[in-house]
Amino acid sequence: YNRVWIPDNEEVWQSAEITKTYKAGDRFLHVQLEDGTELNYPVDPAALPPLRNPDILVGENDLTALSYLHEPAVLHN
Repeated sequence: YNRVWIPDNEEVWQSAEITKTYKAGDRFLHVQLEDGTELNYPVDPAALPPLRNPDILVGENDLTALSYLHEPAVLHN
């Protein structure tokens, strides 16, 4: 149960859950979007998508309390 942020042309970032273990050298990340759509997202091992913070941290007033601090985490918060 790991979630990541996937770039999206309309939504800017879209949340997705990893559905299959990623191994170094894999060319795709197997994910399921929040609407249930399954996707094989192409990845560059040097630039994996950013991890999503746990739901308990959504709406946190202090951004330094976030586990992962990057553009999609700040925008979502």
